[in-house]
Amino acid sequence: MLRVTLRNLVARKLRLLMSAFAIVLGVAFVGGSLIFTDAMGGAFDDIVEGSVADVEIAPPGAIDFNSVEDARTIPGRVAERVATVPEVASVHPYMQLLSVFVIGKDGTMVGGNGPPGLAFNHTGSRNLAGEEILSLKEGSWPSGPGQVVLDETTAEKGDYQIGDTVSLVTPGTPPLMDATLTGLAEFGNGGLVGATITVFERKFMQEQFFGGEDVYVGISVDGKDGVSQEELKAAIEKVVPRSLEVRTGDVVVEENKEGIDNAFLKYIRIFMLVFAGISLVVGAFLIINTFSILVAQRSRELALLRALGASRRQVVGSVLLEALVVGLIGSTLGLGFGVLLAQAIRGLLSTFGLDLSGASFPVRPPTVLWCYVLGMLVTTVAAVLPALRGSRAAPVSALRDDVALPESTIRTRTVMGALMVLAGIGAVVLGFIGEGGSGLSLIGLGLLLILVGVSLVSPLVSRPVIAAFGAVYRRAFGSVGQLATQNSARNPRRTAATSSALMIGIALVSMVAIFGQSASASTDVALEDSMKAELVVSNVVGVPFSTDIAAQIRAVDGVRSVVQVQQAFPKADGDSTFMSSIDPRSIGDAIDLEVVEGSLTDLRPGTIAVEEGTAEGHGFSLGDKVPVEFQGGKRDLTVVATFESDAALPASYLVTRKTLTDGGLKPLDSILFVVKDDGADLAAVTAAVNKVTEALPTITTKDPQGYAEEQKEQINLFLTLIYALLGLSVVIAVLGVINTLGLSVIERTREVGLLRAVGVSRGQLRTMIRLEAIVIAVFGALLGVVMGVAFGISLVRALNDQGITELTIPWGQLVGFIVAAGFVGVLAAVWPGRRAARLDVLKAIATE
Repeated sequence: MLRVTLRNLVARKLRLLMSAFAIVLGVAFVGGSLIFTDAMGGAFDDIVEGSVADVEIAPPGAIDFNSVEDARTIPGRVAERVATVPEVASVHPYMQLLSVFVIGKDGTMVGGNGPPGLAFNHTGSRNLAGEEILSLKEGSWPSGPGQVVLDETTAEKGDYQIGDTVSLVTPGTPPLMDATLTGLAEFGNGGLVGATITVFERKFMQEQFFGGEDVYVGISVDGKDGVSQEELKAAIEKVVPRSLEVRTGDVVVEENKEGIDNAFLKYIRIFMLVFAGISLVVGAFLIINTFSILVAQRSRELALLRALGASRRQVVGSVLLEALVVGLIGSTLGLGFGVLLAQAIRGLLSTFGLDLSGASFPVRPPTVLWCYVLGMLVTTVAAVLPALRGSRAAPVSALRDDVALPESTIRTRTVMGALMVLAGIGAVVLGFIGEGGSGLSLIGLGLLLILVGVSLVSPLVSRPVIAAFGAVYRRAFGSVGQLATQNSARNPRRTAATSSALMIGIALVSMVAIFGQSASASTDVALEDSMKAELVVSNVVGVPFSTDIAAQIRAVDGVRSVVQVQQAFPKADGDSTFMSSIDPRSIGDAIDLEVVEGSLTDLRPGTIAVEEGTAEGHGFSLGDKVPVEFQGGKRDLTVVATFESDAALPASYLVTRKTLTDGGLKPLDSILFVVKDDGADLAAVTAAVNKVTEALPTITTKDPQGYAEEQKEQINLFLTLIYALLGLSVVIAVLGVINTLGLSVIERTREVGLLRAVGVSRGQLRTMIRLEAIVIAVFGALLGVVMGVAFGISLVRALNDQGITELTIPWGQLVGFIVAAGFVGVLAAVWPGRRAARLDVLKAIATE
């Protein structure tokens, strides 16, 4: 049996290679996702390890990787006190800012779009490896006011040379400043993942950004030779205030690595692996279909093997061994494509400022193991049912050339499919009721059950659709159309299985399209209903900016008020959340927030207002305490109001500016709402406000409609990424259509020869196969659109309390998906059609 199996593999290598491609792209996405996140994690690990000394002193949470601009500082006398500790070799107090951005000579910002703009004073501190954290590569360190050093990459991107005047956007006053470039520095191994570094002289930085006080953000300490980190930490704790946190370098590295993973690496990995899972599910459908065809084609061969003494177990083992080889080939190719995909993702993210050009992209053993295990497991499991089906046929009956699926089996599939759909609906409902990761997991499981259930039911559903196509085909193409219809109806399971692979991709794309259109419409309606401000000023890179901009705009003639909003992302009641600070006295001038209970005028330090849906989800009511974990510590805030979600101010919680400052956040602005005086000329006010912001490439001024478009641009950018990732499953499905048609042509070789013998031309034969492909593709698209509409409506209704209030179905776009599927069917039929047309008539007729 082993020799027979190996000979079959060699004899059918083209068919099996085509089958392997059903799994290649899914495995490629698994491998690419793991390789990319490993590379990103390694790059961040290098940054963390290269920037930490033996012991670090700072206010709790102030210098963690996920910390924001901190309002708390350390008096200079603390550093002097630490320097007297016998175990200390050197002390390096430092200041740190996260939003100092370099403007290139072309007037555009260097970096940003996620990575921070880091600014420090020069300290000369060394990392755990004993190397300088920042080393001077050229020129000199800044020695006075108005001087700056840049990292080499930033200087190159900004086209700056030593001696040039560098333009900088800062969180200080004024927000735009010029400095002379005195030198170029390098951080560690040079990798900054898109961040930029500016270095100032100590006294100048204190004057410019810290009110002229002798204060610092943190203190790095190097110990004497022979002194362990723990010994150094214990000695320092005796001389510093208890309000400061003293941590060993090893602890800081470990905690920051964990924070990086929990903050976003974990979510990137999960996000990408979800799409890899979708691709593998689609691949599994195609593997099942492919092996069903292969087993059907070999019915006589398997029957003869049984007649010669092969057991059912041996037949099953033979088919599964072929599946293992297919999985091995697919996994190997997938891993290779995964390496290329990781590089492609790196290139894509570099356009958003995340620069991993200096990172290594390792192919680690766990990645290789996952790729092979998943690829071979999915392929083998998918081949089990076809293998069992082939082994159960009695030797005598299997000698017949009848491989049609028994009606009882279709009935069984239909019942199973209906039960899975019902179970899936139940899981989705429970998921929408639940919260957090468990709720999302239930929704994902429910969608999968529904999709698989519909796939099982689809052979029954395909009959009226095929009949409808047949009516059109017979009128338009005559006997060729009749043949195409009969071929599609001959094995409804095969037609439905191939269509189901396309259905999954189209269903998810349709759901995303409905969500995107509804989100955009909800944004328009919400801003139209609630926005009262005439202008909105915000940072295009999503980081806070200097409060001096608000002061300058307030001085503009015709401006009645400027409402300042700061955004923060602390944990509330254990969950990461979106919080905004407002002035309760002036917010009503800019936004008409609908208050459900309580009053925003009661909002003051120590209190909080909660969005209505969030309050219901957490069980908060007026007077309750909300535990909020700021980087400066935990605060229990009293609920004084609940409000309706509003796209103009997208936040789950509202607090005062003082509450954020008490939580350790530096008072900066994220959004400014500008309200003009009654009777003031809007064009003149807009021109004057633009004059304030025009020199700052990080700040934009727009009217409410422009603000809505900016919000929708972010939605559309996210949707484009989703479409691109879901497109992978559609590509796999198209390969499946090609594969199924190609194998179907091989299966019907004698039939094709007979058709040619009775006068069917090559063109008519190609047309017949093209019409079959259109049936498969359009049926899959129709099922997908129907499922997508159901999923999309459910999703929008579930997110109603999150601000997605308008249900908009892009019917034109959905019809476009179906039409595009028809063209895909035409393209998918090209190769199988040519192969059928080129068959030698006499040899085809003689084929058994």
